[in-house]
Amino acid sequence: MTAVLDTLVAVRRTAMDLLARREHGRVELTRKLRQRGAPDELIDTALDRLTEEGLLSESRYLESFVAYRARSGYGPLRIREELGQRGLQRPDIELALRESGIDWQEQLTDTWRRKFSGHLPIDARERAKQGRFLAYRGYSMEMINRLFSGRGMDD
Repeated sequence: MTAVLDTLVAVRRTAMDLLARREHGRVELTRKLRQRGAPDELIDTALDRLTEEGLLSESRYLESFVAYRARSGYGPLRIREELGQRGLQRPDIELALRESGIDWQEQLTDTWRRKFSGHLPIDARERAKQGRFLAYRGYSMEMINRLFSGRGMDD
């Protein structure tokens, strides 16, 4: 049985239930509440209040998302794109990536080692295969080339 979201209390309770599971951005939370049938004016009021109370925080969401995706082996390009698709502002995304404290070259090396057992490509075909995988994961070609040339390994 789904709750009827026709009061401010019901919208707030649903939003808090979603936030209890994990951090959400305002755009994402708005979309989820709309899908559950909440009217826009109640959503805005409830989310404004949650923001004032510190229960809804874009910066906390960004920090959490960047850390989670980085732990999953994704690079800054992919994370930036995913956050942009979630409706977050570019300057906020850039700030979160900068302040994450993640060494992206080290992250790339770890991802590469897990996937390819630390075996550098021996020919152009293998180099292209490994490069495509790492680029898809969100690492720049500059970082990938640095890894393949050995400059990103243990320096």
